[in-house]
Amino acid sequence: MVIGYGSAHAEGDPEKGEKVFRKCQACHAVGEDARSRVGPPLNGIVGAEWGHTEGYRYSKPLLAGKDEGRVWDVETLTAYLKDPKDVIPRGRMAFAGLRKDAEIENIIAYLDQFKENGELK
Repeated sequence: MVIGYGSAHAEGDPEKGEKVFRKCQACHAVGEDARSRVGPPLNGIVGAEWGHTEGYRYSKPLLAGKDEGRVWDVETLTAYLKDPKDVIPRGRMAFAGLRKDAEIENIIAYLDQFKENGELK
């Protein structure tokens, strides 16, 4: 299990990451009008503490990570996007993960563009 407490800095191509994000759009949204779906909106996720979206019902394991001070830094997001169940074993994320490192780097770069309010940085 990867425990993230560090800083966030995304490498990768945000334009390519936008295309990869299409795999996530059934459950997640980004941007100024983003709302919770099956999963929370991902605005401001890079560098955010776990469970940072007000009003979203997170799993108990994710909330336990929040209580421990875990952060969605690049290292933790990379591990989570590769294998969500490895980072949060009893979490609710049904997605199996991304297999290509480049896709992971690109999607993190894409998500890193969004402030918590959904505006672009």
